[in-house]
Amino acid sequence: MKRLWVTGYRTYELGIFNENDLKIKIIKSAIKKNIINEIENGLKWVITGPQLGVEQWTAQICLDIQNEYPDFKVSVMLPFKEFGNNWKDDKKLVLNQILNDVDFSDYVSKDTYQSPQQLKNYQTFMIEHTDGALLLYDSENEGKTKFDLLKIKQTKEAKDYALRMIDFMELEDIANEMEEEKNNHLNY
Repeated sequence: MKRLWVTGYRTYELGIFNENDLKIKIIKSAIKKNIINEIENGLKWVITGPQLGVEQWTAQICLDIQNEYPDFKVSVMLPFKEFGNNWKDDKKLVLNQILNDVDFSDYVSKDTYQSPQQLKNYQTFMIEHTDGALLLYDSENEGKTKFDLLKIKQTKEAKDYALRMIDFMELEDIANEMEEEKNNHLNY
């Protein structure tokens, strides 16, 4: 796999409303672990979106990973022109910083938001330009990512397309590992 689409929950779907929430550290750890594993198996690009939550965290993680893997690239694709323009200024600032730092970014649709069809076209674009997907998603806690998963499952019926999901059980395991590590450091 050379190109990986990474997506998942939005911040509000995870109940995260503060950048210092411990859940972010756990989620970022899980994403980073999965991406590094893929890089070591030949991954060249991560392609993600601009959404608050998993997608923006993925872009930030990938930018950090480039220090260790300088040939690795990250792209953020926006579904339509002026995406995020209605966000609060602090959120717009973070998105603009990410877009300035990644190796490539562009709009799938050159028009501003017109209809849900643009979001379907975005999904199709992401699948056509990647070899597989990494989703932070738990089927017992549906969110907007459910629609990406359905599209990916349709794709898998027609062609070879890799799918890896990080579920809440995996996040719980990582949280436990982090807690053990913290306790081990306290014992020294």
